[in-house]
This record gives sequence, C-alpha cells and structure tokens, in this order.
Amino acid sequence: MDKVQMEIIGLASSPQSSGSYALILQETGGMRRLSILIGTDLAQSIALELEGIKPPRPITHDLLKNILDSLGANLLEVTINDLKDGTFYAVLTLDATPTEIDARPSDAIALAIRCGAPIFVAESVISEAGVVPQDEEELDDEDDESFDEPAETTEPAEQERPKTLREVLQGKLDDAVKREDYERAAQIRDEIERLEK
Repeated sequence: MDKVQMEIIGLASSPQSSGSYALILQETGGMRRLSILIGTDLAQSIALELEGIKPPRPITHDLLKNILDSLGANLLEVTINDLKDGTFYAVLTLDATPTEIDARPSDAIALAIRCGAPIFVAESVISEAGVVPQDEEELDDEDDESFDEPAETTEPAEQERPKTLREVLQGKLDDAVKREDYERAAQIRDEIERLEK
C-alpha cells in the first residue's frame, strides 16, 4: 500500500457539527491536507499532549501508552488506511504480536503523538478525501469543508490559523454569556480550568 506521512497542523471547531472538532493533518513536505471530524474528548486528549499539558491522572491514551510500555511493545506507526461511507479507518502497527490493530483514526493519532510514532495516510485515502489549498491565503486558513463526507472544495475561513482547543472554548464561553446561558457558560469555564491545570 502506498502511503504518505502526515503532520498535525491543528484542531479547529467544526462549523457543520456542534461540539465536534476537525483534526487537520498536512502531508509532510507537501500541500495536501486531510480533516477528520472528532469529538470533544478526543480533541481535548490530543490538544493536551500537543500543548505539553500533563493531567494529574493518566487519561485513556496515557493509559494505553503506559500499557504498551509495560508490555515492552512499541508503536511503530499509525496508518489511516481506508475510507468507507465517510468514515475513516486506521491501524496501529506494533513491533509485537499482533502487529496490526484496528483503531479509530482519532484514537490512533492521540496514541501516536504520545509514543512519538509517525502518522501515515494511504495514498488512496488522501487522493479521495484530501484537499490542496488553492492560494497562499488558504494555506494559513482553517479548512471548512464538510467533515462527515469528504469534500473536494474548501470555503475561506475567518481565522489565519487553526484555533487551539482553549481558544475554541473561550469563544464558546463568550457566546454563552452573550446569550445569557449561564449554566452552559459555567460548564465551559470548568472545562477551560481543567485544560489549564
């Protein structure tokens, strides 16, 4: 299987799905990008590791890494290897038996960044679902394509770079206060405080 190495370039709130985020990957040394819709918990798990924030107790992906370490197994790579009906599929490649384990791409990526393992996408997947920014302005903009189905075009975004999870939460907090939804604002405030611990 032909595959290309990818790098995480950011997380952005999904305009199509409330409470979801787009994990944006870009081809290493290339221009193609791939956006994967993920939930808030996985976005937080990825953001914590990317921003170097260590929670007081291990979260799920920290636990998985600790299990691999204690078993003497190493995660060699993660490959997003298929796309069916708008759903991405991935495998973890280990240096132990079994060598490949089926996984959701978001979980696989959250584990890969903790283990320092490279992230790959099958050429067939990036050819089908990847996008190439059309001009310099789009290179810095977050992708706004439909995240539940692969799209071939992108719409210009307002931000110059993908927002961090904290920035997204702060925006939602401000919006909740403007709407006078103080219960939701308190929940978002608590989530921001957990992020900052």
